[in-house]
Amino acid sequence: MKLSIVIPCYNEQHTIAALVAAVVAAPYPDKEIIIVDDCSRDGTHAELAKLQDRVARVIYHEVNQGKGAALRTGFRHATGDVVIIQDADLEYDPSEYGQLVQPIAEGKADVVYGSRFLGGGPHRVVFFWHRVGNGVLTLLSNMFTNLNLTDMETCYKAFRREVIQSIPLEENRFGFEPEITAKLAKRNLRIFEVGISYHGRSYVEGKKIGWKDGFRALYCILKYNLFR
Repeated sequence: MKLSIVIPCYNEQHTIAALVAAVVAAPYPDKEIIIVDDCSRDGTHAELAKLQDRVARVIYHEVNQGKGAALRTGFRHATGDVVIIQDADLEYDPSEYGQLVQPIAEGKADVVYGSRFLGGGPHRVVFFWHRVGNGVLTLLSNMFTNLNLTDMETCYKAFRREVIQSIPLEENRFGFEPEITAKLAKRNLRIFEVGISYHGRSYVEGKKIGWKDGFRALYCILKYNLFR
């Protein structure tokens, strides 16, 4: 089974090399690494130049468009049997790919969400209000989709390639998570959740999502469940 690891990247000069090394060392030797640099303005470009064609395919956006736009670009270029989203910030551990892929490999699932709130893996203690906001957004999403997810906003999602490439996506920023969840639910696909570890970082360390993205997520829950 071949994996396509799609890595959206923006201003991650301090983590991208270590992250790619971890992805290379992860289970499933047959995998392609697709990095989409969303017009980084720090030293990320120089780091990616060292990786280009040697261990990863790097695609550059000429203007900054957002995480959702970077993911769309990566999905279009994926050729593996399973597509995994991997953030570039080391918050999610590539050694856990096996947990994400197993339900798909066994023919039980079309999509797998890696939940930060299931299982007994290590979790860095970070922001209380982020956890509250995540819980509220997941609850509202579940109310509209009739799913019982514990972590709708998780980055770690795995898809059968045919599934993710068949869904038209619109959101350019972090609204991707509620958008894809709504569109998956409407297709009655087999969605699984598995517990993962989580090593969240602070804003000083480079965390980018903020309260405005929370309001956008709320808007997207309503938009893609009620008006699409």
